[in-house]
Amino acid sequence: MNKKNKSDADILKDIQSGKYRDLYLVYNRKSTDEADNQKNSISYQRVENTRFAKREHLQIAQVTLTGLCTNGLVSEKHSGFNENEELSFSDDGMVQYRIDRPKFQQMVQLVNAGYFKGIICLCWDRISRNKGDETIVRKLMKRGVDIRFSWATYDKSSSGELHMDIDGMFAVHHSRVTSEKVTVSTKNSREKGKCTYRAPIGYLNEGNMEHKPHDPERAPIIAEMFELYATSDWSLADLARHATKQGFTTVPMRSRRSKAEMLADDGENEQIEREKISKPIDENGVSRILTNQFYTGKVIGPDGRYIESTSHEALVSDDVFNNVQALLSKKKVSVHYTEKLDHPLRGVVRCAHCQRVYTPYTKKGILYFNARCVKGCTNTMKNCNFDFVTGKIKGLISNLYFTDDELEELEARTSTDISLLENKRHNDIEKMGRQKKRIREDLAYIRSNRLSLLKSGAYTPEGIVEEQDRLKAELDQLIKDESVSETAMADLMKDVVTLSELIKNVVPVYDYATPHEKETITRVIFSELFIAQDTLEYKVKKGFEPFTDRISAVCDEIITFARTYFQSQSD
Repeated sequence: MNKKNKSDADILKDIQSGKYRDLYLVYNRKSTDEADNQKNSISYQRVENTRFAKREHLQIAQVTLTGLCTNGLVSEKHSGFNENEELSFSDDGMVQYRIDRPKFQQMVQLVNAGYFKGIICLCWDRISRNKGDETIVRKLMKRGVDIRFSWATYDKSSSGELHMDIDGMFAVHHSRVTSEKVTVSTKNSREKGKCTYRAPIGYLNEGNMEHKPHDPERAPIIAEMFELYATSDWSLADLARHATKQGFTTVPMRSRRSKAEMLADDGENEQIEREKISKPIDENGVSRILTNQFYTGKVIGPDGRYIESTSHEALVSDDVFNNVQALLSKKKVSVHYTEKLDHPLRGVVRCAHCQRVYTPYTKKGILYFNARCVKGCTNTMKNCNFDFVTGKIKGLISNLYFTDDELEELEARTSTDISLLENKRHNDIEKMGRQKKRIREDLAYIRSNRLSLLKSGAYTPEGIVEEQDRLKAELDQLIKDESVSETAMADLMKDVVTLSELIKNVVPVYDYATPHEKETITRVIFSELFIAQDTLEYKVKKGFEPFTDRISAVCDEIITFARTYFQSQSD
């Protein structure tokens, strides 16, 4: 089969067969933080790394895999400083976090599996500029993956390790300093009223934050839009049609790259300019213009509020802008339902990350749930259907009741504890009997010697009443404690087992229950449900806590719970 005609699946099979296990991949990364740095150029890195491989007699794998590499060269444009902060921990001690660089992620997986001998990179800060990715690189090196750097050589000694530590530290530090400089510079510029962001349509962006001139073609039309809408005779749709007739279009912009284009070989396509596209303005575009305070000669300050701009001149006056806002607010229509649709599980499920509720809606007869998560929420499961949620709920319920083995262990372990606690209970009853006798004697003494106590000044009339009330209250409490059943713990164990059987019986009928019956079951057992990616997390209601632990320690939990309850009645 011709190499050019091989599919990605065939190439992947070749990789997994060990065909390239003695060869190297070359990793080139163009940083989005320092676009003008020479070593940041993909083409420069490719030349330097290829020259280094030839000089050191390191053979590069001549393999091309869509979305990863071309002739063994892996090239991507991505910041090496930013890292995903989400962590997940498994029961067996595994720690997982997401790698933001897609090609880097694929590459380290392949070399970790032993399909390639190693990686060639220009220098340390090209392969990593954050602690998370640095840890991965270090672990790969300890596993025997040969990672070479064209600009540096690290001895296999303590000095080499120190050299590597210093380079890694400076790579992270350099990115931190750059980030701080950008943040401080942006804040200072905003305090001075400079436009530190892209000016909206109607102004020209010439690469200078201190000067945002009017767009001679679009600015007059935008000013006219404000004046026309302020008359209250024009709608947003009317203004969009009017502007289009005058040739008004959006600023030419390049469309967003598709996922396939992002994973394309950036080295070969680095100089290719994507075509810029202009579009006619629509109703939403007109609305964004009319509500943007930038057109009054103001910019966003360091605290997020609008301040007077030193970078651009106003297109409309404050009076006209405020008049337009008043008219827009009058035409806003909020829809309030007098009666909510009777969808099951409404308000029950939330996003595990941002706590936003999943709202039910129907489409083509299927009930779906959608969460409008906050900006930056890492939960990827924004939509799911009713069957997905109820299927996960059934799985949770299936793990709540005790198995036969656990019930036998529970019975064996609690029988001993019950007998021990009963012996203690008898001792407590004898102790309470002595306490009751003492209290009755004190009450009898006060009643018979009331007059002498008052004459001697030991008690006042109020003091005697107060002391009698205290002793009576103490006696009543002892009588109440003594009346507690000696089989309280056994009864509690019986209730727990009965509840377990009830939960077990729910599982087979759950599939045949109606949607609203499933909701009723869910609300009885669970207090909170959270969706995180494709999993469903939960909190059970009070009384179901002993069933959430699926190991033998659950027996200890119930026994501790029962012992605390039992002893509290006799303390």
